[in-house]
Amino acid sequence: MVEIELDGRKVEVAEGSMVIQAAERNGTYIPHFCYHKKLSVAANCRMCLVEIEKAPKPMPACATPVTQGMIVRTKSDKAVKAQQSVMEFLLINHPLDCPICDQGGECQLQDLAVGYGKSASRYEEDKRVVFRKDVGPLISMEEMSRCIHCTRCVRFGQEVAGVMELGMVHRGEHSEITTITGGTVDSELSGNMIDLCPVGALTSKPFRYSARTWELSRRKSVSPHDSTGANLVVQVKAGQVLRVLPLENEAVNECWIADRDRFSYEALNSPARLKQPMIKQGGEWLATDWTTALEYVANGLKGVKAEHGAAAIGALASPHATVEELHLLAQLVRGLGSDNIDHRLRQTDPALAAAAGQALWLGLPIAELSSLDTAFVVGSFLRKDHPLFALRLRHAALRGAAVHGLNGVAEDWALPSASRWVAAPSDWAQALAGVAAAIAQAKGLSAPFAVSPCARARAVADSLLAGQRKAVLLGNAATQHPQAAALLGLARWIAEQTGASFGVLGEAANSVGAQLVGAQPAADGLTAAAMLGHAPRKALLLLNTEPVLDGADAAAARAALSAAQMVVSLSPFADANTAFADVLLPIAPFSETSGTFVNAEGRVQSFHGVVKPLADTRPAWKVLRVLGAMLGLPGFSAESSEEVKAAALGDLAALPARLSNALALPASIGTGPLADRGLQRLPEVPIYATDSLVRRAPALLATADGRAPRVGLSPATWAALGLQAGDRVRVTQGAAQAVLPAEQEATLAEGCVRLPAGHADTAALGAMSGTVRVEKA
Repeated sequence: MVEIELDGRKVEVAEGSMVIQAAERNGTYIPHFCYHKKLSVAANCRMCLVEIEKAPKPMPACATPVTQGMIVRTKSDKAVKAQQSVMEFLLINHPLDCPICDQGGECQLQDLAVGYGKSASRYEEDKRVVFRKDVGPLISMEEMSRCIHCTRCVRFGQEVAGVMELGMVHRGEHSEITTITGGTVDSELSGNMIDLCPVGALTSKPFRYSARTWELSRRKSVSPHDSTGANLVVQVKAGQVLRVLPLENEAVNECWIADRDRFSYEALNSPARLKQPMIKQGGEWLATDWTTALEYVANGLKGVKAEHGAAAIGALASPHATVEELHLLAQLVRGLGSDNIDHRLRQTDPALAAAAGQALWLGLPIAELSSLDTAFVVGSFLRKDHPLFALRLRHAALRGAAVHGLNGVAEDWALPSASRWVAAPSDWAQALAGVAAAIAQAKGLSAPFAVSPCARARAVADSLLAGQRKAVLLGNAATQHPQAAALLGLARWIAEQTGASFGVLGEAANSVGAQLVGAQPAADGLTAAAMLGHAPRKALLLLNTEPVLDGADAAAARAALSAAQMVVSLSPFADANTAFADVLLPIAPFSETSGTFVNAEGRVQSFHGVVKPLADTRPAWKVLRVLGAMLGLPGFSAESSEEVKAAALGDLAALPARLSNALALPASIGTGPLADRGLQRLPEVPIYATDSLVRRAPALLATADGRAPRVGLSPATWAALGLQAGDRVRVTQGAAQAVLPAEQEATLAEGCVRLPAGHADTAALGAMSGTVRVEKA
């Protein structure tokens, strides 16, 4: 620590701190534009000039390190005059369009101009003009004349997102921020640039001209998408969600959110919203009231139970549903005498499950991902599946951590990788067994399987053995793999023998919570794969899910739903499951209900509805409570979601003890169900196809990541088929076919095909971990 004098006060600050950091920590505000605590120092704007005794001129507080005995004056005449001069320069070319600027009311330049600007300008020449740029559907760069060249957006792309999509060209008054090549901004974190912009140069294109900031109410919430559980500020006007921003939480999402957290709100106001209960009669949908609809469902369930037995009833739930909703659904199904309930619609290995009452989880706090020395990520499309986890691992990699990956393709993770091991999914278990064998040899142990480690396996093993803080992490493609339990058992053994943390990254916002409340079958129940495959049920309750798009096998799901005697769809959307459902019940999305999510690290986060439910929509926990009461089942008398949460999770202090990744080593490791090769599908769900909200957000679907599926082929397969750029291919899986555009992927494993699931264009095909035939169309 060093002692400095700050505006006449003696204060102690950490050695190496910049003056602006020392002032901030001691409650003194220094005006600034280009400085941001999460970005490198650029010292572009000079707004933070302060007087430092013995310095010949004012110094930038953001770029001046403290020294012992330094005397700093932030409000002296010399400092204030310097700040006022900088403000005058900044305002010389700034357009006078505050009345129509989306940034008005939350603009740093506007705020500081009040304190440091003059009432009249001495500048009489024409202002400069910077032409608009089209960088995609999310960020508006219509008014780049407002830009003050703080370069926050440039530094964010380079340092945080890992993709330098914006840069500054030219010099002096000709300087401008641009994509250089005229392309689009496609990072999955790009919306954070809007928050960082201190003026109105970068604004939200979907929000543009929708409201003024002072008209918006601000309410806290939690993201319903990936397993991070990002904290949100949801902004509301006239009962509609119009904007979503990050709520800073250093332990979870820092001050960032992914674009799907930010822009998926468009689906909340979609014309596809279901506004009242509907019953199908004679092939036609008829609107009805809640009492009639719920009586129809209750009588239908009683009839199926009486005719076919309780085991003929099943429930499929989205892992994006709340703890309260999942708990009541599980109670309802079990109250009827069935154990057929599951939230793991994309999981195909029934052996991958924690013990009853426990949950597979991340294995360490989210914040610790940033401080790892070594990480081994297995089966994950890291940037797209978990954008904020990828950001944390990028921090670690830039600090020198060795990040290794095993997947079917070496996609760009936007971070320095120590190694990227590309193998077909059927070879992943062998690859992990090789790493385990290398570790066993290094430690003089008996290897769990007789496998000779290759050079890549030895490199991963040596790195894990050498690191101090390390983790082995299983991604979505691994947990959706037909040999998922074997992969988890091997990865856990590797972690134990190297002293690493072991964890599962987690598919959805409430994957951990769903396990904790028992929204999956016990010993006698059927998994989602069974209910949508070889053992279809007579009655199915669908909670906020579309099994054809959310399931592991779209064709099997379609057949199972078509064969059911009664299908009840509880969804916010009128177009969900209409081909199969007999009843549509409009339930509230996360913005219109209170509830709880448990994120990947086991953090319990509750939230309230930010707007009233639309039209006749009702919170799903209330719908299930009333339905349970109609069926005469016990445990459906709760008056609030807090009561349901208490019943669902019990003592929260005991919750950490219920988080466990204990799963035994597999008895053997073959190539599993994928041994009968053909071309293996690489299990992947694109970032904007993961759930019902992102699939209905127009701006997200207009991005590069939201494009229609392509068939990714390895160079060898591409050449064997004689394909050229722009060609289409016919993909055959079982009896189904789809004709799709093809593209060559240089890093795709030989014998693999990258064919995304979760999209209408591939929904006719079968298992997302299956085998396919591909031919030129």
